Amino acid sequence: MRYLVWFILFAGLTLFSSLSCSSSKKSGTESRETYGTETVVPDTFVFPQVPEALTDPDERAQYLIRHFWDRFDFADSGLTKKPAITEQAFVDYIHLLSIHPAGESAESLLQTLRRAEADTVMYRYFVSLMEKYFYDPNSPFRNEEHFIPVLKVITGSRLLEDAERSRYNFLLEMTLLNRVGDKANNFTFTLPSGESGALYDIKSQYLLLIFSNPGCPTCEAVTRRLDSSAPLNKALALNSPTRSMLTILTIYPDSDLEEWRAYLPQMPQQWLHGYDPGMAITRRRLYDVKAIPTIYLLDSDKTVILKDTSIEAVESFFSVMG
Repeated sequence: MRYLVWFILFAGLTLFSSLSCSSSKKSGTESRETYGTETVVPDTFVFPQVPEALTDPDERAQYLIRHFWDRFDFADSGLTKKPAITEQAFVDYIHLLSIHPAGESAESLLQTLRRAEADTVMYRYFVSLMEKYFYDPNSPFRNEEHFIPVLKVITGSRLLEDAERSRYNFLLEMTLLNRVGDKANNFTFTLPSGESGALYDIKSQYLLLIFSNPGCPTCEAVTRRLDSSAPLNKALALNSPTRSMLTILTIYPDSDLEEWRAYLPQMPQQWLHGYDPGMAITRRRLYDVKAIPTIYLLDSDKTVILKDTSIEAVESFFSVMG
């Protein structure tokens, strides 16, 4: 991705321009309204022109992100009904954010929100885009660290209704749970034998925690993939009676224990399997399990290494270890 963006920056934004032309309605005249030093163009999206004097790829990327929305008319609420223009521009924008440090990305996102305050409808639309792309479990751009600073601002915005602010306060509470670098919340679970255990009682260099349900097709596919994963099996092979390199723990977070027990024979036998008695994890809001399966990777101190992560990220981590 980084090399692609650098190529675009040096090529004068050829790719972005073609996207804009194919998905946006061109306008024959430009508005006289300006934002900063660029002319706002109605009913379309126009990428800023990066000065030729800027030749360093990082400087060009920074310029492009700082001026990305200069020619977009945030006061035109009609553009919220034209996803081929506005949503496509937002997708291009977050592509660029992916190569920026988190602090700079947060600053840019908040600046974008401030611009969107020009119109209430537009502001709510941009809030919804940020939720869709940064928080939705199915989004390829999912990134709670981008969404958290946004949530901290919009929870106090007068442009949202009380019910909306309350909902975003809840999302903020959930996104702040178990962040990378924080200690994971402890909880108790029950094994098929009836024996109780606690997350923090598991002694292992690494702990792969998976919230899953029996009969869930995605859970089944993820289980098969992890069970056959060469990097994970290599790590599991390092386990010994005196030292555990990797423990894989699945937790059933729901209440149909008969279904869970009936499905256990199909689960990998070298893994640990437990259920959440009384659904305490959900009731106490210990983890944000917004989709099943949800995967965390923890270290020996139960510090979060990977949060709500993918199979690819887990395999990459253990591949680098090897």
